[in-house]
Amino acid sequence: MLTSLHIQNFKAWKDTGPIRLAPLTVIFGANSAGKSSLGHLLLALKQTVLSADRKRPLHLGDENSLIELGTFAECLHNHDLGHPLQFELGWRVPGKLEIRDPLSHLKFVGDELRLNVSLQADKKEQPRIQRLAYELRQQQHATLVVDYFRDEKDKPEIRSEQYRLVRNTGRAWPLDEPDKFYRISDQSRARFQNAEFLSDLALQTEAALGSVYYLGPLREHPKRIYSWSGETPESVGQKGEFSIAAILAASEQERMLNRGPKKRQYRFDAFIAQWLKDLGIIERFVVKPVAEGRKEYEVLVKAHASASDVKITDVGFGVSQVLPALVQAFYCPPNSTVWMEQPEIHLHPQVQAELADVFISAIKSREDSKERNIQLIVESHSEHFLNRLQRRVAEGEITPDDVAVYFCRRPGSAAELEPLRLNMFGEIENWPENFFGDEMADISARTLAAMQRKIEQRKDDE
Repeated sequence: MLTSLHIQNFKAWKDTGPIRLAPLTVIFGANSAGKSSLGHLLLALKQTVLSADRKRPLHLGDENSLIELGTFAECLHNHDLGHPLQFELGWRVPGKLEIRDPLSHLKFVGDELRLNVSLQADKKEQPRIQRLAYELRQQQHATLVVDYFRDEKDKPEIRSEQYRLVRNTGRAWPLDEPDKFYRISDQSRARFQNAEFLSDLALQTEAALGSVYYLGPLREHPKRIYSWSGETPESVGQKGEFSIAAILAASEQERMLNRGPKKRQYRFDAFIAQWLKDLGIIERFVVKPVAEGRKEYEVLVKAHASASDVKITDVGFGVSQVLPALVQAFYCPPNSTVWMEQPEIHLHPQVQAELADVFISAIKSREDSKERNIQLIVESHSEHFLNRLQRRVAEGEITPDDVAVYFCRRPGSAAELEPLRLNMFGEIENWPENFFGDEMADISARTLAAMQRKIEQRKDDE
């Protein structure tokens, strides 16, 4: 689970400031305010981890990647190649991470890792690692810091105040460039007698970013027939295109979920169907083969208790649009982070509010009687979603510590991110101006217009 993010000089962001990432993090803001850029960096980091090219510090994308960011200059704030792109990412490691020095036998233990990276443009305007630092933390205090950096002669060095790195005897061979943005190369580690633990830090980074999934704001249109040959998709896809395959795969594997401690368990397909019913969208939802032994499936829904089953293409658009968000929230593996853009799109205001309950349930959900520890980061424009979230905090259904709410604005060339203080009563203590538009101005203008119309009407009557 990601715990923090801090970005500098990336797209609209000169400096985001430290961002606390809670199990349920919600980001509001106007269009083109920079909200999506935060997720775009995470996708770029993930696709770099997945890339076969170890020598490319940052994979900015192509037509086959998770995201296409263009050139390195286009990624930088104001396209200024004179300033580095910097980010710090923190995440909680499953269990605890223990590092031992084989020479001194010192032990370093932590439950959280932070990675701090600085990328500077080289002469060819390509990104190059200037700094790469890992920080192992226990109860929010650093227990070990390892820093790769360039000295005044542009020579790579590694140092740690807590861990004494011992060079091999013989010639002091120079260190190599890191592999990608996060991995000290095998050759560089081989220069030391006790640097093998650095590969463990890289593996932890790969696990954390490999567990990040993304659902975009534009979902696929429903189909009359879906093909599935038994594969298990990694996710529902950026457009929700694998949602039905995910339902079938999870059901075939007999995955059993519930909405929290001491709640009833359901098989995955029944679990999703029950949520759709509770949301008030439809009465019944089922995925079934068109004929026995076939690989083609149809999705049948019943809009009302007295209605007949029809194909998903023959009901309102909202069902197919909310389904990917619903499936992804519960389909992703334990300890995953899911970034969603506008999950409320095409939904009635009441369903937008109910969606907050779905996501609260997702971060509390259990599978095979074990906590899933899922994190959801949601970009939204829905005040109905926020109202329900505030209500659940006031009711004690979820604590303020489990929620982080931000408002994104762009008053000038640089975007700004304001943390909203949500107290135990569900109140936002620093409500931003024009959070959901200038509602009071609309009310006042409407009242004045009505009064003016009434005055004019009286004059006409006289």
